[in-house]
Amino acid sequence: MGTSSFSTTLPIIKVRFFLCFCLIGIASAQLSSNFYARTCPNVLSTIRMAVNSAVDNEARMGASLLRLHFHDCFVQGCDGSILLDDTSTFTGEKTAFPNANSIRGFDVIDTIKSQVESLCPGVVSCADIVAVAARDSVVALGGPSWTVQLGRRDSTTASLSGANSELPSPNSDLSGLITSFSNQGFTTNEMVTLSGAHTIGQARCTTFRTRIYNETNIDSSFAKSLQANCPSTGGDDNLSPLDVTTPNTFDNAYYKNLQIKEGLLHSDQQLFNGGSTDSQVNGYSSNPGSFRKDFANAMVKMGNLSPLTGSNGQIRTNCRTIN
Repeated sequence: MGTSSFSTTLPIIKVRFFLCFCLIGIASAQLSSNFYARTCPNVLSTIRMAVNSAVDNEARMGASLLRLHFHDCFVQGCDGSILLDDTSTFTGEKTAFPNANSIRGFDVIDTIKSQVESLCPGVVSCADIVAVAARDSVVALGGPSWTVQLGRRDSTTASLSGANSELPSPNSDLSGLITSFSNQGFTTNEMVTLSGAHTIGQARCTTFRTRIYNETNIDSSFAKSLQANCPSTGGDDNLSPLDVTTPNTFDNAYYKNLQIKEGLLHSDQQLFNGGSTDSQVNGYSSNPGSFRKDFANAMVKMGNLSPLTGSNGQIRTNCRTIN
């Protein structure tokens, strides 16, 4: 009787152990807000101080670090692939059309990585540093905060073709924007929300020249004021703020600008051009709190795009090169 009972319960014990082991495996593959609580407890304060210093030195850097995270996540997930330099045997994403001569912030990430490596060598990924730096940049410029999930690992690959095809163009129409974001799992509402990142930062003349000289859904005095710094030929790299009202403050002025046809990029003004997204622009213009809340939630979702976890990828020692 006793032996029979033991023999029948043994398989159950094995099954329970197997299930428990599998669940542990699943859990370890998920991102967590306290991933470094024991292995690198000071990592978040270290990143925050470095970002605050960089943004204090140059406000535009806050927008650049936010864009770095966005351009990382939209190409094979939030894996730090955007950081990899080209070599004789490897082509990264930095020379892709959406990134060439415009993606920046690498030196700040290098500085943070060096500081973090001194604290806890081989523990914190470059992908996580980029994700946290984006959040801290938004906060530094007056925007909302959110809890960054951690535990991403760094890629050993990059995709130049992916960067050229997956990132939305400043010349995109509304349908193109909707498709670009939908391909990453975002709703149209979330696309409009994330576009609000253009409340900070600057754009190169080459990205908005056609709009200020040829388009009609633009305030004429606004267009003329931009032409002074963006000639019809030449001056490709001359900069203008994406939000002319409060260029260094993360607020809802971007949407108010769209209402009066003062979107800098063609793709910006597409959000308020008699189409399906006009009502959301109106909503954010009158309710900044709803924009802040929605933006924070959308950024958490973006940070969860196809991370490498567990034993996938690696923890790069130098963010620019594979170990």
